[in-house]
Amino acid sequence: MHVSRAAGRRDCAARVSALIMAVIALTATAVASSQTNPDQYRQPVMPAHLPDALVFADGTPITSPSQWPQRRRELVELFTEQMYGRMPARPAEMRFKVIDLDRHALGGKATREQVSILFRGREDGPRMDLLVYVPNRVKRPPVILGFNFWGNETISADAGIRISDRWVESGPTSYLDLSCVKNHRATEACRGIDQGRWPVEKILEAGYALATAYRGDVDPDRADGYNESIRSAWPELAQGGNNFSTIAAWAWAMSRALDYLEQDAEVDGNRVVAFGWSRLGKAAIWAGALDARFAAVISNESGAGGAKVFHDVHGETVALLNTRFPYWFCSNFKQYNGRDAELPFDQNEVLALIAPRPLYIASAVEDENADPQGEFLGALAVTPVYRLLGSTGLPAAAWPEVNKPLLGRVSYHVRSGAHSVTGFDWEQYLRFCDAYVKAGASSK
Repeated sequence: MHVSRAAGRRDCAARVSALIMAVIALTATAVASSQTNPDQYRQPVMPAHLPDALVFADGTPITSPSQWPQRRRELVELFTEQMYGRMPARPAEMRFKVIDLDRHALGGKATREQVSILFRGREDGPRMDLLVYVPNRVKRPPVILGFNFWGNETISADAGIRISDRWVESGPTSYLDLSCVKNHRATEACRGIDQGRWPVEKILEAGYALATAYRGDVDPDRADGYNESIRSAWPELAQGGNNFSTIAAWAWAMSRALDYLEQDAEVDGNRVVAFGWSRLGKAAIWAGALDARFAAVISNESGAGGAKVFHDVHGETVALLNTRFPYWFCSNFKQYNGRDAELPFDQNEVLALIAPRPLYIASAVEDENADPQGEFLGALAVTPVYRLLGSTGLPAAAWPEVNKPLLGRVSYHVRSGAHSVTGFDWEQYLRFCDAYVKAGASSK
């Protein structure tokens, strides 16, 4: 891989110097709180050698928007080869089977659709069950699309939701009590157990449809789960260092969900937002980076391999990801274990592939694994790309106070608390979508 960028990095340093100078210490409130854990409130500092999305691999700076398509293709190839792996094309034989349509769901507030996406066109082949809620009072609303962690039935107590027949992790976890799962299969008792992270009715009342699918329909998220993953349906992509990875599989499946939403007369398939939390936030970013049909991207605490820049060496590292989750990224990515501060690429360049579409990056101040400061630096470092393309990017250069969002074409907040999705998060995401998605907003 050619990575000679000395000249480009000098340009990068010049370009971001003004931003670096603007990054200030936190407010007195945050500093006072630092007695709990000083590292939670450390001042973000742009890494000196962060790769620059606006420099070609040969070191040539990008000075015109007309050069961006070529650079974009270069970055897509780079990250496909070195991090996420290859993906199949949209299967020609794929078809959609509607298994439920209830126009009086949730007490008449919504139309509920449940659709099996048959990737190979066969019911006995790889499939994903998509759950869609559409507010009945809104004609063809925009859609927030995000995968869920533990099954469609967990996001709402709605008795009409089909219970997943896939493998599910069980027992208490760090984020949810899964004692309702028996022998790794969901039961009736699992209905609505994760509804706190999915305020369905609030989203509908705000004028948005919600679409979701269980991550386990696509990949079981286990080291021994290849045969249960859709990746096994394309065995030719398992070969070589740029093999089809789990993060790529989730991203690919988000695009297949978008394929359905585009032809669904109940919603506006041109205004679909890719949303994800944690590892599914990593997938949402890669989906939005590759698929320009997504109108916007929301990354909730996606951390390393998501919005965080690896060069800010805090929290999860390349080696940690590749050791704990060796199937998340392609095999080529393992050569960078222990090299976070010298990576020849970084996530700000993945975020650049979303530009100039609206992007929201969110952190939690106690979420040290995801590295809130590194996530903020991702938002800050991608801003020059938005500006090159005639947009505005992040509206401020300083890490904001806790619970004080920065709303812009690139938005960011760091909230109080730990790794989760909260009502506060959703309030900001709906404000963001109102500003940049609901009216098909094209303002810069």
